Amino acid sequence: MDHTSDPFAVRYIFDPERLDLAREFRDNINGPHSRDLQQLLVRMRWGPVEGRYVLLVLEPGKRWRLGRLPPKRGQKVELFDDVEFTSLADAEWHVFKLRWEALAGAPLSIGASK
Repeated sequence: MDHTSDPFAVRYIFDPERLDLAREFRDNINGPHSRDLQQLLVRMRWGPVEGRYVLLVLEPGKRWRLGRLPPKRGQKVELFDDVEFTSLADAEWHVFKLRWEALAGAPLSIGASK
């Protein structure tokens, strides 16, 4: 899916009852993903920037830290010093859950992978 040229990408209607999409992402973070999950990921990744959770690379391929984008470009990214990962899959799942909660207004109600 070409998320950079789709003018409707961030208008995807999020349904917090679609836990199947969360499970699909959790179980196969690198894809391939269904069209519905692709649309949800575009919404999560390309919606409003302010407050969006991101991963910062501490050591390429080894360590990542959770961050949150500031209200204005050029301001410092908020770092969560107590949230660090040594697995990119775990890091991406964590961010997915935070972004889900931001859209749904409630935490994602599924656990870790099977």
